[in-house]
Amino acid sequence: MDDIPHEPPDRAVQNGMIGVGAVLVFDGKGGVIRHEPTAAEVKIPLRGFKLVCGNSKAPEFKVWLKEELGPFNADLLTVPSSRSRCTVIEDRAMVVMRVARPGAEPEDLGRQLLTLWIEKGRVIIASELNILDFLGLTKWEASHHAPVSPADLVSRLGLRAADRLEPLVERLGDRLDEIEESLIIQNTSKAQGKLSHLRRTLISFRRLVWPQRDVLNTLEIEDLSHFTARDRLRLREASARSARLGDELQALSERAVLVHEQIIDARAEQMNRTMLVLAAVTVVFMPLTLLTGALGMNVAGIPFSDNPHAFWVVCVALFVLSLTLVWWMRGRRWL
Repeated sequence: MDDIPHEPPDRAVQNGMIGVGAVLVFDGKGGVIRHEPTAAEVKIPLRGFKLVCGNSKAPEFKVWLKEELGPFNADLLTVPSSRSRCTVIEDRAMVVMRVARPGAEPEDLGRQLLTLWIEKGRVIIASELNILDFLGLTKWEASHHAPVSPADLVSRLGLRAADRLEPLVERLGDRLDEIEESLIIQNTSKAQGKLSHLRRTLISFRRLVWPQRDVLNTLEIEDLSHFTARDRLRLREASARSARLGDELQALSERAVLVHEQIIDARAEQMNRTMLVLAAVTVVFMPLTLLTGALGMNVAGIPFSDNPHAFWVVCVALFVLSLTLVWWMRGRRWL
């Protein structure tokens, strides 16, 4: 039964995840129209642009990319990348962004690549992510509030990526609060393991957020002829949103370092208390051991050796001596 091929979901086909992709035409005034990829060449409005998005692993979409952009540029769009980046080629730009999967946990971000090819009048997106659902195309069609330029589209992608990361960052902050609360009740053994795991997660988040901010900054300052002042302002806003998330992650990292220092201080204080108790026991029992050792020598001349009550007298004397030593140490504030 597993060998029988399954039909792809209609929504995946409609959103361009199967086949040659999906084609959208933006009129530059907030409107958007969906076109069939196999239809004749669509006419782009004067102030509008065209968006082509497809699955980076779909063979049909790869063939189309090679025909449109050439083998070299097509490979740049479909080859996986480890970091976000922005590369400007003449009057065109290639942007690689990374976003979190829907419902991802902080421990497993499940990052996905989002590769964009930006040129005058056209944007191409290659990704395994369902781009149209990610952008919220249905809301654009209903509200007539679609992007008005390629830069506006990129900035909205950056904002959507930040929207997915923000609740995860808040969840990391809550976990750090729980670790600090556990330190208050002196549960340092569990706090140490949780804190180490949290710091590793924060490092992964920072590797995702900071390059994203640099990508948007680079795209804003590059001299692309089809970017207007409004486009650069939108990119600056998206970059500021990513920078704010980066600042929150930096603050959480600094708090994690302080919590780690608190754990070290708590363990050092616990060790000092243990050593103090051992030292006090040594101070009390050292003279007692000396006296009992001297009285226990098997030689002649031991005092009270013939007295039947000598044992109890010596025990009482040792007990009084130990109490005196404890009282003396408490007076010196050693205990």
